[in-house]
Amino acid sequence: MEIKRDLYLDRLIRRENNGLIKVVTGVRRCGKSYLLFNLFHNYLIEKGVAEDHIIEVALDDRSNKELRDPDQMLAYLKDRIKDKETYYIILDEVQLLSEFEDVLNSLLHIRNADVYATGSNSKFLSSDVITEFRGRGDEIRMYPLSFREFCSAYPGSEEGAWEDYYTYGGLPLILTRETDEEKAEYLINLFQKVYLSDIIDRHKIRNREELDELVDILASAVGSLTNPLKLSKTFKSVKNKTISDKTLKKYIDYLTDAFLVSKAVRYDIKGRKYIGSPTKFYFEDVGLRNARLNFRQTEENHIMENIIYNELRIRGYRVDVGLVEVFGKNTENKTEKKHLEVDFVATKGSEKYYIQSAFAMPTDEKRKQEERPLNAIGDSFKKIIVVKDNIKPRRDEMGIVTMGIRRFLLNKNSLEL
Repeated sequence: MEIKRDLYLDRLIRRENNGLIKVVTGVRRCGKSYLLFNLFHNYLIEKGVAEDHIIEVALDDRSNKELRDPDQMLAYLKDRIKDKETYYIILDEVQLLSEFEDVLNSLLHIRNADVYATGSNSKFLSSDVITEFRGRGDEIRMYPLSFREFCSAYPGSEEGAWEDYYTYGGLPLILTRETDEEKAEYLINLFQKVYLSDIIDRHKIRNREELDELVDILASAVGSLTNPLKLSKTFKSVKNKTISDKTLKKYIDYLTDAFLVSKAVRYDIKGRKYIGSPTKFYFEDVGLRNARLNFRQTEENHIMENIIYNELRIRGYRVDVGLVEVFGKNTENKTEKKHLEVDFVATKGSEKYYIQSAFAMPTDEKRKQEERPLNAIGDSFKKIIVVKDNIKPRRDEMGIVTMGIRRFLLNKNSLEL
């Protein structure tokens, strides 16, 4: 089975021999090793690089345990370099290497070495590490499969692919599981035995139950506005447990650090400023989110919103929750201020898009409800409503484009339609 990951392969190729450490980051099992050891390796071979000039080390392989020692790693790599031709050094899960910052910086002193590394947590690119790299690290952020990538290897129909994708998500190995039971078991075990265990071990968490329950609450309320203080009150009222907002903030930081969830901050569109708490949280992979809830809460509308958020981030956009201030008359005919929400404000350089995730718009009233915040924005950036129905893009007299979710995901230029 070959999965197309052209987006990331192209990003690697564009950075080839740029004098920087190419750092591929992302959640465990999203395909970082496959990208480097298979796709990038094959690219190098096809362009004529000799096999012995590609040095690959998987540090999560027990047989490479001795190479987790920094001095032994450096000695091993230098011993492999025999001539002045370019050597491609690829280190997988480099956070397992002691003093990896120092090792990577040392490799930059080898003039004919082009260095690539993967890491599974954002601490790999924390401010401390950036300081160590002194601007010599070049991050390539990798995500689970987009729907377009998922379909490239899916054996069935597009409709079947969509049903599997919004239920089981885009971790590549899902495509190797044949039955629903196997897919569900894979995700449940992965979350519990790999992701959470990794967080607990790394941060020495004593109360696993608290972390488990927080993950379940975030999964149940995906896309809802919340903050640590509100979550603390939820624990008190629903779970009858007292957990401080500071502890919950720390746990959330751990989850974002492991790329399991990410935060969308509210942005005042007209005021052009960020608003603090509350914020929204989305899961890096909807299959993992569904697995946490034992596939009991697979509401397609919330999951669709999460998928759109992830797709925008995969395409390289910064994604915020938009807020538009409007004035109107209340039931007493008095003028009052209201805040309308735009699901996503997607920005990249000078590009900006306003996007609503509207599962269905069966009535004119529902359509006006979705259009109102977009019409209230008042600028000329493109405004899009994504619905579940598999419809072609259409534009109304106000310039708002409506399109079906699958067309939005499958067409890499859908934002420009």
